[in-house]
Amino acid sequence: MNPTTLTIIYFTIMTGPIITMLSSNLFLMWIGLEMNLLALIPLMNNSPNPRSTEAATKYFLTQATASMILLFSILMNFKQLGLWTFQPETDSTIMAATFISLAIKLGLAPFHSWLPEVTQGIKLNVGLILLTWQKIAPLSILFQFYTLVNPALLILSAITSVLIGAWNGLNQTQTRKILAYSSIAHMGWMVSILPYNPSLTILNLLIYIAMTVPMFFVFHMHSFTSITSMSLMWNKMPMALPMISLILLSTGGLPPLTGFLPKWIIITELMKNNNLSLATLMAMTALINLFFYTRLIFSTSLTTFPSNNNSKMYTHQNYKKNNNILPPMMIASTLMLPLSPLLL
Repeated sequence: MNPTTLTIIYFTIMTGPIITMLSSNLFLMWIGLEMNLLALIPLMNNSPNPRSTEAATKYFLTQATASMILLFSILMNFKQLGLWTFQPETDSTIMAATFISLAIKLGLAPFHSWLPEVTQGIKLNVGLILLTWQKIAPLSILFQFYTLVNPALLILSAITSVLIGAWNGLNQTQTRKILAYSSIAHMGWMVSILPYNPSLTILNLLIYIAMTVPMFFVFHMHSFTSITSMSLMWNKMPMALPMISLILLSTGGLPPLTGFLPKWIIITELMKNNNLSLATLMAMTALINLFFYTRLIFSTSLTTFPSNNNSKMYTHQNYKKNNNILPPMMIASTLMLPLSPLLL
């Protein structure tokens, strides 16, 4: 792709969520979402092939549907109140439709089915943008107006997302689909605590991004698209084994790594609000998430997959080709748990 075009696309992707976060006008928020949507599609289809074309088409159709529902809610609210912002007097049906549109954009269950398929059909670097930066704009809208949404709707979507993200990730062998279902589960954790302590939603989002970015960087640098391709890491890149293992365990929420921090704080907050059943259910699903991350580590470092003799003759690759962002992101994704007293 032309460098000028690529620069414009990335600038639009960066600007869209910023416009949405800084706006108090719902129409401007919608414009920021649309900038994000239209700028990402050329990146998805940068190397045209049937899979990327299908992924870009699915992404466009689902996101356009969500944008249509959101715009309809905004216009109905303007017709009712004459304001370009939601108010306590806004009709509950309008707020429910708004939440549905944002749930589609975030990939929350039961509107999640597009996310694994789209993630599987695009490159890893585009998948990183889809699963991290693209979540910021819709989540910022939900953060501003969560008090107007029925809490039962938020909790129901959160429970469904956590369960689907955990169970559907068990039978996956493709790393991109595993990361997509992990994203669905993490979104469920963020939404579950929103009615009780919204600041923990922001903390969870930041830690999720800090864990997902280095994982995608490692997968992208070495083209790890399946568990089978990761099984040769022990021979090709032995120095990468402890790094990727720690990141995977942290993403799964194993103490004392960083990924345990949001789960620990969210479960504590749910118990403080006498929501013991939801806290118990989410703790159980966290163990399922940890299982399929442990399976990745097991296939990567503790076993040797059946392979021909030539694959065992790979020379060790020099791991110095990593860029400068990976070491600090690695530290942030694994060693931030001692900061929990300050964050609390």
